[in-house]
Amino acid sequence: MPRDNKKSLIQKIASQANITFKDFNASAIGDNKVLLENRGDLITLLTEVRTADLKMKPNGSHSEHNPPVTYMHICETESFSMGVFLLNSGASIPLHDHPGMNGMLKVLYGKVSIRCFDLLDKPSDQVQSETQFDPPLLPFQKDSLRRAVLRSTMWYTHDSSPCILTPQRENLHQIDTVDGPAAFLDILAPPYDPEDGRDCHYYKVLQTVSDADSKVEAQQPWEEETWLLEIGQPDGFWCGGEPYPGPKVSF
Repeated sequence: MPRDNKKSLIQKIASQANITFKDFNASAIGDNKVLLENRGDLITLLTEVRTADLKMKPNGSHSEHNPPVTYMHICETESFSMGVFLLNSGASIPLHDHPGMNGMLKVLYGKVSIRCFDLLDKPSDQVQSETQFDPPLLPFQKDSLRRAVLRSTMWYTHDSSPCILTPQRENLHQIDTVDGPAAFLDILAPPYDPEDGRDCHYYKVLQTVSDADSKVEAQQPWEEETWLLEIGQPDGFWCGGEPYPGPKVSF
């Protein structure tokens, strides 16, 4: 019988991700037309993916108990990693970064709110000393203080285009479920590697005294500067694992 060489959509996505991010150079992304074209092709494929392509059911079973987040690993190469995150209703993936990495997130079902930040230059000692926080920072926390800008806050569903993160833009993000459980396909390129300087760091948004004293909620600018504090993995957040049920991906 003739051999069926038709590739699954998830295999096409994986192959295109490998092409796109092979020999990735974070400092040259703005001038690399080939990379940008390949990334455009990858975004087109991601936009098409649905739960059926991964042999998953929309709004699949989610335990209301632990874990709040579950990860299905699909594949990993030196260039990228890919998997699916399942979030229980009310679950959140805390604010975290992807140092030197690209991120692509495509919602499969449900709705999520994603807040994206960029870190700014490290604040000077004078700026730090002139800023008062509520509650006040402890002395040892000052080395973990970061200045940042809120770039975007958007809702995503299965009908939305992928959320795109780059090493330079919207690299930090927080993901919250909206009105029920959700799942999304996630690509990171290159993968996390602590030995190569790509480790995950968590942050929390700080409130200044002026924020706390404000009596009127003013209209905030689209890109709002704020303060972040680098912290350990937040209490109550952890990620379990379960097998990926979809088509096999190979190289």
